Amino acid sequence: MTFQSPGSKLALSHKHDWLILLLLAVIDGLLNLIEPFHRYVGENMMTNLMFPFKKDTIPMWGVPIYSIFIPIFIFIAFYFARRDMYDLHHATLGLLFSSLITGVITDCIKDAVGRPRPNFFQRCFPDKIPVYDKDTGDVLCTGIKAVIKEGYKSFPSGHTSWSFAGLGFLSWYLSGKIRVFDRRGHIGKLCLVLLPLLIAALVGITRVDDYWHHWTDVFAGGIIGLTVSTICYLLLFPLPTQPHGTYSCC
Repeated sequence: MTFQSPGSKLALSHKHDWLILLLLAVIDGLLNLIEPFHRYVGENMMTNLMFPFKKDTIPMWGVPIYSIFIPIFIFIAFYFARRDMYDLHHATLGLLFSSLITGVITDCIKDAVGRPRPNFFQRCFPDKIPVYDKDTGDVLCTGIKAVIKEGYKSFPSGHTSWSFAGLGFLSWYLSGKIRVFDRRGHIGKLCLVLLPLLIAALVGITRVDDYWHHWTDVFAGGIIGLTVSTICYLLLFPLPTQPHGTYSCC
């Protein structure tokens, strides 16, 4: 007779959900290998695509740290305070679903749209000597292939959508845990709940400031991430207006 902890039993009861998460991760990885659609870029279209090619203020490897690992750390802190394995499991599951579903949606749209980034000119022509097809007028890029590939993936902003997916879910979670809607008027609670959304918004702003995205890319990314995080939270938790913002059993 084998012993199973409550956490492992709970995970096994949701094994299909964890397998779907794995499948989503594989799909998202494959989407990043696909060559995006190369939208036509004529010489007269380069005016808004000649911004400096700068380094990211927030590198892509940093996104999972603040949008996934920090929220999970907060979930664990609530677990030690309340010893609610059901809450920890569902919060982690919901966060990962929110992030991976958002990632798949974002990368599908990126590959299908193929919108050039604001710094496309320097990606395409690192020597700053433009070359265009004599027949079609389309660009004939002379830069590094991988850099050019990323240059066609402006819409929507992945940094922004992932940020709002993870931090948006965290905002929902905190609003339930600290009972921000208890009608007692604690403005400090509201500020705490809005903080993750502010951080996500600031991440989006850096994408415009770095000239990696147009403002419409960031706006669309925020809508996608916030929408998915809301749906994923409400699939696993009651509205934050309910007592404690969590279920009491499995």
